[in-house]
Amino acid sequence: MVGNLLLRGMIAGAIAGILVFVFARVFGEPVVDAAIAFEEATSQAAGAAAEPEIVSRGTQAGLGLFTGVMAYSIAVGGLFALVFTFVHGRFSSLSVRGTSAVIAIAAFVAIVIVPAIKYPANPPAVGNPDTIGVRTELFFLMIVVSLASLVAAIAIARRLAANYGTWNAAIIAGVLFVVFIGLVEYLLPPINEVPENFSATVLWRFRTASLAMHVILWSVLGLAFGALAERRLGVKSGLRPAYR
Repeated sequence: MVGNLLLRGMIAGAIAGILVFVFARVFGEPVVDAAIAFEEATSQAAGAAAEPEIVSRGTQAGLGLFTGVMAYSIAVGGLFALVFTFVHGRFSSLSVRGTSAVIAIAAFVAIVIVPAIKYPANPPAVGNPDTIGVRTELFFLMIVVSLASLVAAIAIARRLAANYGTWNAAIIAGVLFVVFIGLVEYLLPPINEVPENFSATVLWRFRTASLAMHVILWSVLGLAFGALAERRLGVKSGLRPAYR
C-alpha cells in the first residue's frame, strides 16, 4: 500500500513539475535574463573580464530547467506521499482529499512562506558570491526551524483540544507558532545584498514568479495526489482509511 501511494505521489509531483516548468519558462526566465544582463553590464562597467560560459543560456533555460524542476517535484511528491501515509487516519478524521489538501497548505506555509519572509528569493546578480555558503545555511536553518515549529504546534493543539476544544486549541497553537517564528526571524541575522542600482521591478517580478511557482507546485500536488490516493484507497469523505 505504501509503495503504491509513493508511486502516486511521484506521479502527482511529475504533473506539478510540468506545470511549474511551463510557468517558469514563460514568466520566470525573462526575468532571469534581465538580471543576467544587469550583471554583465555591471561587470563590463567595472572592467572585469567576462567569465567563460560553460553551459549555454539556452540549455540552462530549457533542458537544465526542465530536469531540475522535474527532479525536485517528483522527489517532493514522493515525500508528500510518505507524510500522507503517516498522517492520514491517525491524527484526524478528514477525507483523503482533505488530508492531502491540509498537508499541502501546511507544507507551503512552513517550507515556502515562513523562510521567504526572512530570506526572500533573489535573482542572479543579487548576492555576494563570498557569502553564498552562509546564506544557504541560514535559509535551510529557517526551513528546519519552521517545520519543527509546525510539528510542535500541531502536537500542542492536539494536547489542548480535550480541554479547550478543537478550534480554540488550534488558535492557541497557531498564535504560539507565529510568535515563536517571529522571534526566530528577529534573532537570525538579516541579509541585504541587493545592489543599489538593481531594478526594483525585476526584483519584484522574480520574487513573485518564484512564489507563484511554489503555489503551483503545492496546489497541484495537494489536489492531484488527493484524487489519485482516493481512487486507490476507495474511501469517501468522513470514512476511516482501510489500510490502518
